[in-house]
Amino acid sequence: MRLNGVPTDLGSRAFEILETLVQSAGELIDKYDLMNRVWPGAAVEENTLQAQISAIRKALGPDRGLLKTIAGRGYRLLGDWVIQQEAVTAVGMPAAEPIQSHVTNLTAPTNALIGRAAAEIQLSELLSTYRMVTMTGPGGIGKSVLAHAVARSLLATFGGDGLLVELASLSDPAMVPLVVAAVLGLKQRGDEVSIETITREIGTKKLLLVLDNCEHLIEGAARLAEALVRSCPYTTILATSREVLRIDGEYVYRVPPLDIPGQERGGDRDVLGYSAAQLLVARTKALNADFSPSAENLQLVASISRQLDGIPLAIEFAAARIATLGLQQVAARLHDRFNLLTSGFRTALPRHQTLLATLDWSYELLSETEARVLRHLAVFNGNFSLDAAAAVTADMDATAADMLAGLVVKSLVAADFQAGDDHYRLLDTTRAYALEKLRAAGEYQEAARRHAEYFRAALLQAEAESNPLPQADWQKRYGRYLGNVRAGLDWAFSADGDLQVGAALTAAAVPLWVHLSLFGECRERTELALARLDDGATGSTRLRMQLSAALGWSLTYSQGRARETGPALAITLELAERLDDKDYRLRALWGLCVDQFNNGEFLKALEFAQRFTRAAEESADPTDSMLGDRLLAVSLHFLGNQKDARNHIDRVDASLDRLVGRPRIFPLDLRISTQYFRARILWLQGFAGQALRLVERNIEEGRANGHALTFCSVLGQAACPIAFWAGDLDAAEHYGDVLFEHTERHAIRLWRLWAGCFRGMVMAKRGNVDAGLALLRSEIGRAGDARLLPRFLLPLGELAVCLGEANEIDNGLAAVDEALERCKARHEEWYVPELLRIKGELMLKGSPHRSASSAEAYFFDALHLARQQGALFWELRNAVSLARLWAAQDRKAEARQIIAQVCETRGDSLQIADAREARALLDGLDAK
Repeated sequence: MRLNGVPTDLGSRAFEILETLVQSAGELIDKYDLMNRVWPGAAVEENTLQAQISAIRKALGPDRGLLKTIAGRGYRLLGDWVIQQEAVTAVGMPAAEPIQSHVTNLTAPTNALIGRAAAEIQLSELLSTYRMVTMTGPGGIGKSVLAHAVARSLLATFGGDGLLVELASLSDPAMVPLVVAAVLGLKQRGDEVSIETITREIGTKKLLLVLDNCEHLIEGAARLAEALVRSCPYTTILATSREVLRIDGEYVYRVPPLDIPGQERGGDRDVLGYSAAQLLVARTKALNADFSPSAENLQLVASISRQLDGIPLAIEFAAARIATLGLQQVAARLHDRFNLLTSGFRTALPRHQTLLATLDWSYELLSETEARVLRHLAVFNGNFSLDAAAAVTADMDATAADMLAGLVVKSLVAADFQAGDDHYRLLDTTRAYALEKLRAAGEYQEAARRHAEYFRAALLQAEAESNPLPQADWQKRYGRYLGNVRAGLDWAFSADGDLQVGAALTAAAVPLWVHLSLFGECRERTELALARLDDGATGSTRLRMQLSAALGWSLTYSQGRARETGPALAITLELAERLDDKDYRLRALWGLCVDQFNNGEFLKALEFAQRFTRAAEESADPTDSMLGDRLLAVSLHFLGNQKDARNHIDRVDASLDRLVGRPRIFPLDLRISTQYFRARILWLQGFAGQALRLVERNIEEGRANGHALTFCSVLGQAACPIAFWAGDLDAAEHYGDVLFEHTERHAIRLWRLWAGCFRGMVMAKRGNVDAGLALLRSEIGRAGDARLLPRFLLPLGELAVCLGEANEIDNGLAAVDEALERCKARHEEWYVPELLRIKGELMLKGSPHRSASSAEAYFFDALHLARQQGALFWELRNAVSLARLWAAQDRKAEARQIIAQVCETRGDSLQIADAREARALLDGLDAK
């Protein structure tokens, strides 16, 4: 393009935009229409268009005002324009020079470029806007391959020469001008070649120059690139380097790894939808045409892709091994990746022929201090902050900020900068390499100790912040500590570790495991710490108390019933009394109360709840008194005293607006967990409308909370059973599926077992009795001792119902009798009215035990007990069963009276299935 007779540099995309605007000069061109015309079929950000518009305005110089922006809509080009010889010119300006053939040494590609379409588009746009673009990234990320592909694709519209200068074989920065001169075809002696002669030779030629592999010659490459940008106005440079050139006008593009599958197990298509997996499969097929991974093997493909960080070169090496050893062998041996991944192409650069050589190349370019810093950072397993890096590298001759910045620039440390949440990480392969160097240098023990002690202190601070921070925010901020905590504990309990540091770190990590619902891991780690704890060491008594509490809690919430739970919590209580630690006294009493629930000792649970309430009176934290009321409410609910349970749960509910933060001694969200038990109590009392509205709100709050165990309890304690009792099978099925999937994702075993039982219940209630019964039997059998937990009474009762529907009356009666015996022995009264009703219904079915009079007696007993408990829902159900029986016996007046009495009782249950059935039965009796 020429402006006022002077050639003006304008990239190909900018030229297309200008051409489009000229064709509609004076008219408004919508910005989206413009993007669709210039980038057809591509997903382009609006800021990409804005960058091109800026380039056009820059080219227009003093006439930039001709290009108007219409805010929020698009652009309008003013003035008179014509098109001459397919070239856009201003009136009175000469047409562009005719297209000429151009020189290039860029070769054709040998393989399809997988997973780089978006990067190619972005780099093409950048090169249309900026004259100096540097592609950076760690070794093996594919900088060179991508740069070659982008440069080749640009040549078609670039309008100039495209030359590649390969710098990998050089060792002296002073040789850079000589190699460039040779590529340009300068016929001068080596000692006469300088940067100045090169800039003079290029002059005003239009040139796309690719400087490949600059990192080991960074000073020489930077000087040359800066001179070309300053002196050659029509030269565009694309450089590849593991380190930024740091020159004026440079735009840095960090080449991302290929997309990798997440940890969650998905379908086959999900795995093959990620470019890292696509590359692994494609390259393996190229070397072994018979390779075709099965559905199960695709999960190995996903795992290998993740472990290799989506680095193309590492994936190429892995593909070569898979072609000869198979997926199973490579996946199993990937921990020894530097010995395993050694089969590069013979024609590749030496540093690209093994994975180890690739990393050696980068490591050997570091200064001594930089290399030591990188080694010490290898103790981090996952993300780490600047503060964490400073703690681990405290005695080194530079600040942590400077050291990290240098390693980020050299593409050895990845940085993720988000508002208020900056952090860093080493790619897994880089970490494995640096860790070997750390051990070889004899520095591992020192770094590992600092690492473990830093995270112990950080976790104590995190626990202090657990109250003011919402659950989701706390998890986001501190959840990333998990990998580092695991690494710290692995070191501390190793042969060369420090057991006391390990015990202290374990105790500090308990809130993290609780917040993440990792009770199984908490149990395993605390058992190990307790077994290895030195009771003679300073502070060991307090540590044993803390670890015993953690063990008790983790057993309670991961296994439910466990012999070790009570003794662990009893030790906690004893040590808390000895140390006069009020906080851990309450923790122990809470845990012992829940343990009694799980063991079916409901009267003992009530005693512990009362002890907790008395101890809470001495606490300065008003939340402890609320927890006491909640314990009492739950104890009374299971004992069948719904009236007093309601009083206590309402007291908690009334105090929730004064709740400042999360209770220290309760692993669930108190606001949410109060409401699901309140919904249960309201339901049994007959306030169905209130309970259903509360369930709906509770689900929203539980999902938003982000705590896995809390959400399981929301679904399992209230949403699932209440929807089932209401007869809303669509909602029940949906809630059950959500619970099942949630427990699968978070490995919460006890709720997973219950969710399986619930699926069988819903299936049978929908009419598929055989399949539902089979699933219900199977899941109850798998539950083992867990079926003795209070929540399993509902599936056990429905098992008896299903057996009756399947004409297994004797088995049904045996099942309900077993459940009734359990309730009698444990004073577990809350579900007894329903069990008695189920037994009465079974007695009415065809069997040797058929007896209408016995059924009537069971219904009467159930009605009396339901009224005692204040459980209008059970009363309603039994009244319907009794009225049906009396109606069949032509005792219509009695049937009408008992139904009418229940329907007129206070409550708001008239919209649920049982109430509709009662009303329909009453209407039928009235009609007769």
